[in-house]
Amino acid sequence: MFKPHVTVACVVQAEHKFLVVEETIKGQALWNQPAGHLEADETLIQAASRELWEETGIEAVPQAFLGLHQWIAPDKTPFLRFLFAIDLDKTVATHPHDSDIDCCHWVTAQQILEAKNLRSLLVAESVRCYQKNVRYPLSVLNAFNWPFTEGVK
Repeated sequence: MFKPHVTVACVVQAEHKFLVVEETIKGQALWNQPAGHLEADETLIQAASRELWEETGIEAVPQAFLGLHQWIAPDKTPFLRFLFAIDLDKTVATHPHDSDIDCCHWVTAQQILEAKNLRSLLVAESVRCYQKNVRYPLSVLNAFNWPFTEGVK
């Protein structure tokens, strides 16, 4: 049975810098956006906020939906990656809570686009999506009849 991994990612921008998280995978330090898997009891937007907090210590809610990437990883794992935008007024200190994250960096778009240490090609593609300046309202991702959001606005 086909079951793609559903993930969320946040392009976080402040003062013309983008936030990347650094994690060591197979002995290599790789950059990614704050990202992770959707859990059973949360909406996509809640997952994006949770992953941002776990990986960076930043509490923020996505402001816009940038798009959806359907992707097959080199190991043939299928993914659906929901991409969100978060614009902050200023760069802020980070404090990762996830032990998989070594540190965070505020870098330029060009540094990401030219980096040789990206976790996947989606990291650079996400910055390109952000730069297109096309934003979709979060309402396009409404959770229908979702029991865990009662009373949440």
